[in-house]
Amino acid sequence: MSRDLSPREAADRFLSRRAQRQADETVRSYQHRLSHFVEWCEDEGIETMREVGGWEIDDYRHHRESGDVSPSTVKSAMVSLKQLLEFCERIEVADEDVSKKVEIPKLTKDEETSDEQLPADRAREHLAYFRESEKWFGTAWHASLEVLWHTACRLGGLRGLDLGDYDAGEGTLWFNHRPETGTPLKNDTEGERIVSVNDDVVAALDMYLARERPDKRDEYGRDPLFATRQGRPSRTTIRSWCYQSTQPCLYTACPHSRERHSCEWTERGSAGKCPSSRSPHAIRTGSITWMLNETEGDIEYVARRVNAKPATIRRYYDKATTREEFEERQQRHTDLDINNEPA
Repeated sequence: MSRDLSPREAADRFLSRRAQRQADETVRSYQHRLSHFVEWCEDEGIETMREVGGWEIDDYRHHRESGDVSPSTVKSAMVSLKQLLEFCERIEVADEDVSKKVEIPKLTKDEETSDEQLPADRAREHLAYFRESEKWFGTAWHASLEVLWHTACRLGGLRGLDLGDYDAGEGTLWFNHRPETGTPLKNDTEGERIVSVNDDVVAALDMYLARERPDKRDEYGRDPLFATRQGRPSRTTIRSWCYQSTQPCLYTACPHSRERHSCEWTERGSAGKCPSSRSPHAIRTGSITWMLNETEGDIEYVARRVNAKPATIRRYYDKATTREEFEERQQRHTDLDINNEPA
């Protein structure tokens, strides 16, 4: 007897299978991508996965491409849809071979990587403003931005820090993989590392701990370094801190011709809609690019510090412009001459 599943039921079943063998962060990525497909199906009146055919697949791709998203986002959406349809074929709730009708976009190298980042010049302005502000110095916005920028850690890494992972005297942060108590690292134990931070980061953290941090433990009895009145901050809360702390109107005129006191983008739930605000990943991207420039392209060192493979950094994170690359080579090789004697 054939069975029918709605797009939402199929996606939930698919995600539950993924959750048995993949990291929480990966499953959340699939969930986010497939949520767009499920919502689109419901808007279009598609009630079962058997109604999804070549026309619907092409129409959904057009829907995603017509939105304000990058080519790489469209590609990820279609890859996830293809995998969902393959799963539905296996459990016989979709037409046979329907997954083969999904066309995965072919992207150029530039399209595969996202250009969105917090550039170093903007990060410098934001941090300078926070450091000089009596109102904002040592707040969660400031302290989290200092840590994210100077360690290039992922959102999950920041969220998983405990008070005991911070050594003010040594100026270090210790990133630990603790999946059994809700804070895994992306690369599991291979992501564990100690990262040194400078005096400005220490000063911001010390002020945050002294003046701002609620004395709250999380549900496992751990003491989070960054805390809210409910305990360890959610991922949504940290994203909001990032969006709000990277809005230029904090310290200068709005580049979008708005007034901060009346702009809805300054509100916690809408800060991500501001075209100038930046996500934790965009901060990480900008930070890694800055670190590469500061270390004269020492990819191996930066990779160890930020817990990423050198090949990944080369492809996805090194956003140095052609002009910057030229200037770096010019500074390092100004005396390059065929007539020079070898050293």
